[in-house]
Amino acid sequence: MRSAIVILSFLFMLASGFWAYRENYATKEALREASRLGSEISRLQEAITVQRAEWAYLNRPDRLAELAAANFDRLGLLPMLPEQFAETRQLPEPAPAELTGGLDGVASVSAEDEDLLP
Repeated sequence: MRSAIVILSFLFMLASGFWAYRENYATKEALREASRLGSEISRLQEAITVQRAEWAYLNRPDRLAELAAANFDRLGLLPMLPEQFAETRQLPEPAPAELTGGLDGVASVSAEDEDLLP
């Protein structure tokens, strides 16, 4: 009986040592992966910063005006004028059927609109 307890204790000790060995290497691998991901995140954040700077550089108003003038024949772009915008009082009022909505403000489909559905 005593030798069985010693053998079982020895086997338990071997199993727990094997488990601790595997956990140690799994933890080291997870730390390496976290470090790799952290450096990748830093690299990507730096790339985003560079792309935002390039976007701001390419969207300079003077540069865009030059491009619009140079490509006027193909694009026909004109400067926007204040008269092109409507005032709030000029917008049409929504129909009462459009104001009645279903759950969470989602409008329900009326019988008139059902023929427009696919």
